[in-house]
Amino acid sequence: MYPGVYATSKADQPAVIMASSGETITYRELEARQNRLAHLFRARGMKRLDHYAIFMENNSRYVECCGVGERSGYYFTCINSFLTPEELAYIVNNCEAKILVTSQAKRDIAMEALKSCPKVELTLVVDGPGDGDKVLNLEEATKGYPSTPIPDEYLGTAMLYSSGTTGRPKGILRPLPEQPPTQRLPLFEFLDKLWRYREDMIYLSPAPLHHSAPQAAVNLAISKGAKVIVMERFDPEHYLQLVQQYGVTHTQLVPTMFSRMLKLPEDVRKKYDTSSLEIAIHAAAPCPAQVKEQMIEWWGPIIHEYYGATEGLGFTACDTPQWLAHRGTVGKVLLGDLHVLDDEMKPVPKGQSGTLWFKTATQFEYFNDTEKTKESRSPDGSMSTVGDVGYVDDDGFLYLTDRSTFMIISGGVNIYPQECENLLITHPKVADAAVFGVPNVDLGEEVKAVVQPMPGVEIGPDFEKELIDFCGKHLSRQKVPRSIDFAEELPRLPTGKLYKRLLRDRYWGDKKSRIV
Repeated sequence: MYPGVYATSKADQPAVIMASSGETITYRELEARQNRLAHLFRARGMKRLDHYAIFMENNSRYVECCGVGERSGYYFTCINSFLTPEELAYIVNNCEAKILVTSQAKRDIAMEALKSCPKVELTLVVDGPGDGDKVLNLEEATKGYPSTPIPDEYLGTAMLYSSGTTGRPKGILRPLPEQPPTQRLPLFEFLDKLWRYREDMIYLSPAPLHHSAPQAAVNLAISKGAKVIVMERFDPEHYLQLVQQYGVTHTQLVPTMFSRMLKLPEDVRKKYDTSSLEIAIHAAAPCPAQVKEQMIEWWGPIIHEYYGATEGLGFTACDTPQWLAHRGTVGKVLLGDLHVLDDEMKPVPKGQSGTLWFKTATQFEYFNDTEKTKESRSPDGSMSTVGDVGYVDDDGFLYLTDRSTFMIISGGVNIYPQECENLLITHPKVADAAVFGVPNVDLGEEVKAVVQPMPGVEIGPDFEKELIDFCGKHLSRQKVPRSIDFAEELPRLPTGKLYKRLLRDRYWGDKKSRIV
């Protein structure tokens, strides 16, 4: 997010527009804000490779607070804004943040967490009052500093944390070369070309900026001098309205957003002109094939999909024609060297599922956690995995089937619940669905579903039977849920990823083993 080159040539052009409030930050203003904040950080003793953290919702100050790290040589950690004080404190301490940036909306949570974070030397509240010497208002703290760049600018980068769906979140640390911020990391150059970013593009970001994908996408757009519209929170109709209002050309979504837009009344969907869209990218969670087909029918052949963990092990991608020719794929490998292996680290035949291992495209380690880093590596150290399961077809296209940690073993049969989840979400009365294994004395595990119904749907035994029968028409008997519970809302992360462990663990109680 280095706006300096455009601070003169595009001084009065909007760099960032907040979708709901309409608040606009020009390239001149963004440059000045980042520079003043960079001077403050240096004055507070922050040196190259030091760490700071950001904990706030999408707001107008988010971009500058990331940008100061990218041009001052820091590691910055964007933290999920929905965390509890205890969860926040863990990450702030683990990432060794010296400064915490937060908002008035998240102030109470941040202040509670900071009671357990003795190494944080300064807290900046972007839109609220200060409190003493260690908690300052951002505007007040930076107003005395120059709006010109610091003399010693270096390239910095995000150190983001895994979502923690399989345990404690882990910081993903990449080597940071000592070079100016105008020289980007190779991964960003690759994505720039793949997604055809350009100077006159208009990018709509509907997702939380603490997540790696939207954070990287906004970064790329700003580096091109584009206009970026940031949604404070996703609303399906408002999203469509914004596409029409601003003539949006590029965007990145998650499958749950597709699903919610498709479930809008047809007259609402047809009300808005989306013909300006050139590229709509999706990732972060598997997209049900039926949902993607409906989106292609609606928006045309502009939908691109990719698969890649925050760790940067490897990267696959496909455009619409490739996906239609290989329905359900997440694309071909473009970065990294993929190996699909069984539990004995032996290659599996084409078309057979196994754990996905990559000879990594980019170096990484889990910050301050050599044990977790070691666990992610193959015995010889040459490959890494995040535990995803999938297979490759004869044409070299990758298909995901699940995370290995949520595989259900029922009566000796391996069941990957993603298939059932993808089916349930297509039912017109289902808003969201999670499928996982629960204890069964006879079989070891049985298939359980938890469903979030659409508004106004009456839940009860009749609806449960309707959904089980619906699954039975499309899936083999072992894959059909034996029972279905209902919830007002499923615990999805703001990134779209299902926090399935929270649901599953309720049924396993305090058992340390997941085998009956």
